[in-house]
Order: sequence, then structure tokens, then C-alpha cells
Amino acid sequence: MTAGTEQLRTRLHEMWAAVAPAWAAHASYADARGLEIGETMLDRTGPVSGERVLELACGPGGLGLAAAARVAPGGEVVFSDVAAEMTAIAARRASAAGLTNVSACVLDLEDIARPDESYDVVLCREGLMFATDPARALLEIRRVLRPGGRLAVAVWGPRDRNPWLGVVFDAVSAQLERPVPPPGVPGPFSLSDAGRLEQLLHDAGMTGVAIAELAVPLEAGSFEEWWARTTALAGPLAGILATLPDPVVEGITERLRRTTSAYQTGTGFEFPGLSLVAAARAG
Repeated sequence: MTAGTEQLRTRLHEMWAAVAPAWAAHASYADARGLEIGETMLDRTGPVSGERVLELACGPGGLGLAAAARVAPGGEVVFSDVAAEMTAIAARRASAAGLTNVSACVLDLEDIARPDESYDVVLCREGLMFATDPARALLEIRRVLRPGGRLAVAVWGPRDRNPWLGVVFDAVSAQLERPVPPPGVPGPFSLSDAGRLEQLLHDAGMTGVAIAELAVPLEAGSFEEWWARTTALAGPLAGILATLPDPVVEGITERLRRTTSAYQTGTGFEFPGLSLVAAARAG
């Protein structure tokens, strides 16, 4: 790994640590937003009692909390994230829910510090697309899965089919007159090509690869509600906006008021959304 790549990984890790308080504040919203995606991932992998599950890039841990119920009694769910601040949120939520079959640790999905063949199921919702080397990450996932173990990964589909976030990157890019995220920096749409995602899974030695498109529209009661949540939770975006002068942020906001008007309804806003949910087995 080059020094530049290592520095990029460090910056990405710091970025997610910085937005952890916002994810804690919006954990219930994140659970609701990801509910259908998470249920699809669990249905595709089918964790059962007694099995060990690893959730990578867990954030506030909503998916792992749901998995914990499926593997009880006798099973275990491990929450993991590159940011200790995120795993702490997941651990607190598990404790509040009275779950005793969970644990939390800091793990990088590109360098999973766990023994070979440790888990029956690995889950990664909206994390793989931020890996600096997704091929390496999938090889690591394959390594820690037991033979026949199951994997489910969810990533965002094409940018133009996710205007709830795509329009923001368009507006920031236009205002700054440069691409956002910059070339070489993984962003939320870096794995939006289903064909590329499928090939990465095959190259990692996974079998039975199946990728499904899942419509996940986003609703908000007002422009302000949508914009506040988006700026709080979108890690790369939050980091960029935090460095900009107020007049620039105001210019971006005004652009977005115009571009989002197409998604306004009688009760607020409704944006289309599309997730790619990939399931596979360790050969």
C-alpha cells in the first residue's frame, strides 16, 4: 500500500469518527431508513441460532441489532467499524436493548484483524463503497468467512437514481467548480455499477453471486429537514461543508432549493433511491 493510500484511509477513518455524534443523534432515523435494505440482507444470508455474525462498517448498529435476534440463543454478533466512536454507539444501543450476545470492536474492512474462517455470516451495509481498495476488502471478508459462509453487501446504485444525495454532490461540485468527491477518493457511488460489483465478488472467490436492485425512496417533511439530515450523516459531504465559508454554503443551499423542487409533494419531499444488495457464499 502506498503512503498516499494510507493517508487517504486515515482521513476517511477520521471523517467517520467526526460524524459519529450525528449518527448517534439520528440513530432511529438511520434504522428506519435502512430497514428494508437490512431485512433483505438478513433474508439473503439467513443467520440462525448459534451462528457468528460480523457486521462491518456498523455505524450505530441497527443491522447488527436485528441480526442478534436471529442468532439467539447461542449465537453472537460482532459490531465493527473503523471509528471507535461508532462502535461505542452500537454497543450502548445493544446494552439498552438488553442484548447479551453482542460485542463491539474496531476493525478496518480492508484489514480485518480476525482469524481465518471465524464467521458464518458477514454483513456490510453502505460501507464497502468507501473502501480505498474494495477488492482487498472482499478478499479479507472471504478469508474470515467459514466454508459455505454467507455475505451480504449493500451499496448505493447509480448517482442519477439516487437524487436524494446525488443532487447535493452536483450542487457542491458546481459551486466549487471541481468534482466532488475528487478523483481517486471513494464516495457513496463508487460501486454503483452492478457489473463491477459482481466481478469484484467473483474475483474474491465468492460463489452464488446475486445482485438485486431495491427501491428505497427517501421522504422528508421539508427542505430543511432533508438538508439537515443529509449534511449531518453524509460523512464525506459533512467534512467538505465544514471547511467552506458561510457564503459558499449558502450558495450551495440556494442551488439545492431550486434543484430539489422537482421532488416536492403536497406534504414535503419524496426522492427516489436505489440500493444494490449483493449476496454470495464463500466457496
